[in-house]
Amino acid sequence: MNGIGDCTKKIMTAEGEVTIFSLRELENKGVVKDLKKVPYSIRILIEGVLRQRGETIGDEDVRNVASWSPKGNDVDIPWIPARVLLQDLTGGAAVTDLASMREAVAKIGRDPETINPIIPVNLVIDHSIQTDVAGCADAMERNEDIDFSRNKERYALFKWAQQSFKNFTAVPPWNGICHQVNIEFLSPLVHVKECDGRTIAYPDSCFGTDSHTTQIDGLGVAGWGVGGIEAEAVMVGQPSYMKLPDVVGFKLTGELSPGVTATDLVLTVVQMLRKKGVVGKFVEFYGPGYQSLDVSDRSTIANMAPEYGATMGFCPVDQKTIDYLRLTNRSPEHIETIKTYEMEQMLWYDPLNIPEYSDYLELDLGDVEPSVAGYKRPQDRIPLKDMKTAFGEALKALGVPEQRMGDGERMGDGSVAIASITSCTNTANPSVMIAAGLVAKKAFELGVKPKKYVKTSLAPGSKAVTDYLVKSGLQQYLDAEGFQNCGYGCMTCIGNSGPLSDDVSKQITEGDLAVAAVASSNRNFEGRIHPLVKTNYLMSPPLVVCFAIAGRVDIDMTSEPLASVDGKDVYLKDIWPSDEEVKAVMDQYVTKEAFAAGYDNIYKGSDKWNSIECSETALFGWDKDSTYIRNPPYFEHLADEPEIKDIEGGRCLAKLGDSITTDHISPAGAFGEKSSAGQYLISLGVQKKDFNSYGSRRANHEIMVRGTFANVRLRNQLVPGTEGGYSKYVPDGSVDYMYETSEKYRKDGSPLIVLAGKDYGMGSSRDWAAKGPLLLGVKAVIAESFERIHRSNLVGMGIVPLQFRDGENADELELDGTETFDIDLSDLSPKKIVSVLATKQDGTMIKFDTICRADVPVEIEYIANGGILPFVLRRMIAE
Repeated sequence: MNGIGDCTKKIMTAEGEVTIFSLRELENKGVVKDLKKVPYSIRILIEGVLRQRGETIGDEDVRNVASWSPKGNDVDIPWIPARVLLQDLTGGAAVTDLASMREAVAKIGRDPETINPIIPVNLVIDHSIQTDVAGCADAMERNEDIDFSRNKERYALFKWAQQSFKNFTAVPPWNGICHQVNIEFLSPLVHVKECDGRTIAYPDSCFGTDSHTTQIDGLGVAGWGVGGIEAEAVMVGQPSYMKLPDVVGFKLTGELSPGVTATDLVLTVVQMLRKKGVVGKFVEFYGPGYQSLDVSDRSTIANMAPEYGATMGFCPVDQKTIDYLRLTNRSPEHIETIKTYEMEQMLWYDPLNIPEYSDYLELDLGDVEPSVAGYKRPQDRIPLKDMKTAFGEALKALGVPEQRMGDGERMGDGSVAIASITSCTNTANPSVMIAAGLVAKKAFELGVKPKKYVKTSLAPGSKAVTDYLVKSGLQQYLDAEGFQNCGYGCMTCIGNSGPLSDDVSKQITEGDLAVAAVASSNRNFEGRIHPLVKTNYLMSPPLVVCFAIAGRVDIDMTSEPLASVDGKDVYLKDIWPSDEEVKAVMDQYVTKEAFAAGYDNIYKGSDKWNSIECSETALFGWDKDSTYIRNPPYFEHLADEPEIKDIEGGRCLAKLGDSITTDHISPAGAFGEKSSAGQYLISLGVQKKDFNSYGSRRANHEIMVRGTFANVRLRNQLVPGTEGGYSKYVPDGSVDYMYETSEKYRKDGSPLIVLAGKDYGMGSSRDWAAKGPLLLGVKAVIAESFERIHRSNLVGMGIVPLQFRDGENADELELDGTETFDIDLSDLSPKKIVSVLATKQDGTMIKFDTICRADVPVEIEYIANGGILPFVLRRMIAE
């Protein structure tokens, strides 16, 4: 087969002449048959592999992507994004790993400064801040003081990285949420860059160490979440491999009905796509309804791609995209360059030429109704009118025989303990933020307020939000209703909801109440928002205010009053703003100037940030006494040669059910004194008030390994009747925490496995959900199916993912987890059938076959090397 040859072309733009890697030229050469029929998201993949041909990406890869077919694509492709986005929890671990690689290189006498990100990396510090203080005028200032006191050590690491690494920028804390900052400021949409003596232009694309990186898809950027492990690999030049995805076309028609929000729309889309089944696929939106949506609405839908299971929820570029770029204060010259480039490359949305898709779905926006989702999964949409009934069903599922009602200021089952306007999903959408402000205004004017036991909070995703809320006068009403700004960060959404009051905690624990959290966030998994809160509901910001006022979730807001003032009932319709009211405020106050002010000097940081001292050396100054940052052990025991060993006499550490999330495997929130991590810190003299969270201590492997499988809602079937990360040491039947049990097996020399059901590892893309099991001694996970990112992360840490054959699972095979497991990993190859022999305590043997879910040849190399990082380090040493 002849080589593809040069496909570059020069075009004139507002920023001068640029060289592009032309998709039209590729079509002219017959490599792409008909570009108009190829989904827009796949066109971006084609450009990427075309431009990045070299040592690891070749002409065959270009032909594979260019031959994308709606009938199916059983081929694996390499992908290197234009840049990487880090948040500070997973990003902190990535920075620590790079620092550790520098240490390893220095130990063998090489130059540590050769270890740098090869592609641009943007770190946004947004996941550390907690809602320690809320519902008062000085909440933000007090939280900032606590944050810098608590995280000063970690922030010094980030400042060191900012100064020491090339191709690395850091947005200091207290500027916004990474995904919102990404779409409002960081993404250029089209890169214009000097390279080898010429100016080249190419589409932005992005890997992010957070699932909701997909928010950038709303801007027409191909971006999705990966684990920190996968991100680190592309940072140091190793392509990420994935199956060339199917693309589901989602046609939107009509218009939203009055009073229906973008949040209602996205919860409907999530439910539809989960039902459709789009795991591992791209979803691409189109149609007249799509064209009617602003980028802020599109990004709300795109943000939730992990919730509907897709790799991306892609929104092609059109005039609405250009309007958004102007609104968010991008350079006028660059905006013109973007438009020229997108049209030349046939990346500009053309409503007259709809691509061919692998499958189709359609929604009339007029059919969307006000909704919430819960009580524990984002895809479980509940029409607002059915909320009262749905909560009753939740109580039954939780084993509550009869609802205990609250009275006035006393709490009962269904009382709202937390009401938080938070998360990039919704705070990046001015329409729902303005609506929340207007609800607060109307409520204040009618004299109704949230119940006293409700912990209310507002965490804007960027300072631009504060600008338009303050200048419009709406912030004063949010303040009056208890939604004072408590900080710029993920906060409640990530599980950093902070403490409840002593009285509220006492009421919940003494009554064993099933209370609720209502939040404008994107995740509501068990144990995520707060350990004392058993039911969690997602909803729009204005509905958060309404439920805070009602003080309970067992209510039909469409017919029942939210509250009474002086004997007069106040209903939802009394405080809900019209679309015209929302639009009038947006038109006047959501302006280019608001975004210019919000992002002015964003890299400078506050006085607190600038006062942090850090070393300016090539090697990070590890402190052996640090309880936050430790040199990880991944490079300590590198074997002379890579090899894959059979698993002999393996023991099951955990037998788990379906839908085990990365929150279950590696929780990010607070932990108690009696936990393994808590006991470890106490042994070092750390007081409980200074524990912080698992997420904030993610750069300390000693904490994180003890926090693995430590979610308070995890149920290990090896230990029936327990909840909270217990396991059984089978030889003597003793029960203890996972970490302590794993240590007993380590002393025996027993390798460990995990048994699981469907969708193992769904949820946030947490690297420690793979790193933690590795350090516990887990060598293989046998599950019915794996979430895409987590499967990749397991391989990236050298853990073998094995999938039961269709129709089989642990229960069908009568495995109870007390068996010993012998797994034949000889001559391992992608998708190979791997034989497993399970021997019960009475000698009975059960033999079954599994499928190796290392999906491409290089992943076998990762497993043999003990993970991606040792693989890359070995290559660097060899060079």
